[in-house]
Amino acid sequence: MATAGKVIKCKAAVAWEAGKPLSMEEVEVAPPQAMEVRVKILYTALCHTDVYFWEAKGQTPVFPRILGHEAGGIVESVGEGVTELVPGDHVLPVFTGECKECAHCRSEESNLCDLLRINVDRGVMIGDGQSRFTIDGKPIFHFVGTSTFSEYTVIHVGCLAKIDPEAPLDKVCLLSCGISTGLGATLNVAKPKKGMTVAIFGLGAVGLAAMEGARMSGASRIIGVDLNPAKHEQAKKFGCTDFVNPKDHTKPVQEAWWTCT
Repeated sequence: MATAGKVIKCKAAVAWEAGKPLSMEEVEVAPPQAMEVRVKILYTALCHTDVYFWEAKGQTPVFPRILGHEAGGIVESVGEGVTELVPGDHVLPVFTGECKECAHCRSEESNLCDLLRINVDRGVMIGDGQSRFTIDGKPIFHFVGTSTFSEYTVIHVGCLAKIDPEAPLDKVCLLSCGISTGLGATLNVAKPKKGMTVAIFGLGAVGLAAMEGARMSGASRIIGVDLNPAKHEQAKKFGCTDFVNPKDHTKPVQEAWWTCT
């Protein structure tokens, strides 16, 4: 593309301070360096993790920074050493990446890569310890290696998953975090057997994805637990057979669900 190797100016939502409204700014996005990819973000979702680190409660705050990690986009250009992606590829960012070489990446039981595991305190790229975002020459920090609240972002190649270009980016962007987190928790960690009873506490995006995993596993009874009764109808689409609102019971939830409907 004509922009390859050049600094791109684009719009980004910048968090200047903890808890302060994000500000739409023009930022400069540097070209990708070795093992990095510059991505044009077409869709980005809002995850509660973004809100938590924007509020900076109980943390060491890193500001100014560009938040966002649940998104879908198209590769604009690639840095030296990148062979598995080319400009035009459709990709999803993954904040817990894979170097494919460490013991964790080679294990069937863990994906906590030694190099690319999530690091919420790091605001720079791994390769050279520098940010790829600037405003008037001053660095703007990254967030979990993705920073998708920007029209363009730079991401380590190990933190990108290539997807089918026919997949609708406005929907599959949720695979970057919420869906894969919940689905993976059921299929890869809990691993329920066919016919088992499964209870899901909290029916947000992650909980519903976990519920879908229980349905896929063949669970015979899938109990949704949530304080919001409006969640019940939505949960039915993901396999919920029973619903418990703890507010409706004086007994412990684990006793209440045996008589729930």
